[in-house]
Amino acid sequence: MSPIPPLTIFARRCYVRACHARITLMIMEHPLDQPVLVLNRLWQAINTCSARRAMTLLYQGHAQVVANQGASHFSTHDFVSWRDFSLANPEPRMLQSVSLSIRFPRIILLCFFDRLPKKDLKFTRQNVFERDKNTCQYCATRFDRSSLNIDHVLPRDRGGQTTWENVVCSCIPCNSHKGNRLPHEARMKLLKKPARPKWRPFVNITFAGGTDNSWSHFIDLAYWNVELGE
Repeated sequence: MSPIPPLTIFARRCYVRACHARITLMIMEHPLDQPVLVLNRLWQAINTCSARRAMTLLYQGHAQVVANQGASHFSTHDFVSWRDFSLANPEPRMLQSVSLSIRFPRIILLCFFDRLPKKDLKFTRQNVFERDKNTCQYCATRFDRSSLNIDHVLPRDRGGQTTWENVVCSCIPCNSHKGNRLPHEARMKLLKKPARPKWRPFVNITFAGGTDNSWSHFIDLAYWNVELGE
């Protein structure tokens, strides 16, 4: 069997150019897929969208770009003023065309939407602490959240589930004292029977695509926003 002939110089050059074009296309497309924080007309965070969608809303006049000017100061821009702002304050990665060079937005403000989306209350560590007012439900002492944990009233290895009705905010000493017992077995008493809160969440956003530092003024990204297993 004769060996496979090596690629000709012309074929190699075509291959390299094709790879370069593909890599360039991937680099150009990636920024348009990055997440952008969406605020309603009342400056409340309600969702995220892609930079591509944000640019469409901006061009159609349905949204404005929110630019961080430092020290919690923000300015808003329509499409024309954002184009001018981009020319005066360029970034390494810009949306380029033959006649346009514009920055990718990180936050947009909807011009006509002033409601909050209807969301179910997430079962999270933060919301359990919020429900119990950062107070241990056994000793009635208020703590910093770093000194609190979640206690199962009916222990899990005795059939207790991780639900609103079976978890409470507990300080570490009370949690250790209770151990694998029911409150009355440990001669402890709950301040109140745990239940699902009736208040609704302000915002409930999934950050699957990452976040930007400029978002921190509008949202809380603490670790206890992670949903607990039910």
